[in-house]
Amino acid sequence: MPLPHPDGDYALTAMYSVPDDAWYLELDLVAGQRNLVTAIVPDEDPAREPAVCFNPHGGHLDIPYGVMHWFIGQVEEEIRTSRAWMRLRPELVEVIHKLRQEYLGVIDDDDFPHVLAEVRAAVPEPDLPAVLTAARRLPGTGPDAVPGMRGQPAAPRS
Repeated sequence: MPLPHPDGDYALTAMYSVPDDAWYLELDLVAGQRNLVTAIVPDEDPAREPAVCFNPHGGHLDIPYGVMHWFIGQVEEEIRTSRAWMRLRPELVEVIHKLRQEYLGVIDDDDFPHVLAEVRAAVPEPDLPAVLTAARRLPGTGPDAVPGMRGQPAAPRS
């Protein structure tokens, strides 16, 4: 569901691309449903940086400063929430990344005791909650998800 800009002429649509392991935030001109700018926020791989792309086929259009400021603020918030775990200590980021790759964001109840024992061996006790929360977080869920801001996962690209 698009999040409208207060002036009503623009809207932001957020969707998750499973093949890309990234959030796509699109700034659209509501009239004519025209995509203007897309921000890509990878949330699985700490080595991939967010990017902003302007629609090369969109032609020239002056976007008001206030609209771009609002859009970039939304992108900044997405980066903060999607990539918060990447700002932990490097050794914790490495453990979380490994867990997310191995379990694809889902640690089911049967695997949890084994995973917890593995993580306890690698992670100091005070860091366990942050590591387990980040390892189990699915895209667009968890305590830091923004209601109304998250789209449904995008269909896989062919």
